[in-house]
Amino acid sequence: MNDTSLWLIFVLIGLATTLPRASFIVLGNRVQLPPVLQRALRYAPAAALAAIVAPDLLVVNGSVDVINAKLGGGIAAVAAALLSRNPWLPFIVGMAVLLGLRQLGG
Repeated sequence: MNDTSLWLIFVLIGLATTLPRASFIVLGNRVQLPPVLQRALRYAPAAALAAIVAPDLLVVNGSVDVINAKLGGGIAAVAAALLSRNPWLPFIVGMAVLLGLRQLGG
C-alpha cells in the first residue's frame, strides 16, 4: 500500500464519519426525518450508554462472567435509581455494593 492510497483511505473515512453528522447541522429544519426514524433516534443515547457500560459490567479478565462484583454494583445502582429521585443515591449505593462485594470476594 503506497502513501497515496493510504491518504485516500484517511480522507474517505473522515468524510464517511463527518458527513452524516454535519448533515443534521447543515440541513437544519429544511429536511424532516420520517416519524419512524425520529422515534427510533430517541433511544440512541440510551443504546450508546448501554454499549459502553455493559461490556465493563460483564467482562472480567477478558471473559464474560455474569457473577461478579461490578455487575452487582451496577444492578444495585439501577435499583437505587428506579426507587429514588436522588441523583447521588445510585452512585453511593452502587459503589458501596461494589466495594462490599470486592471485600467479601477477596
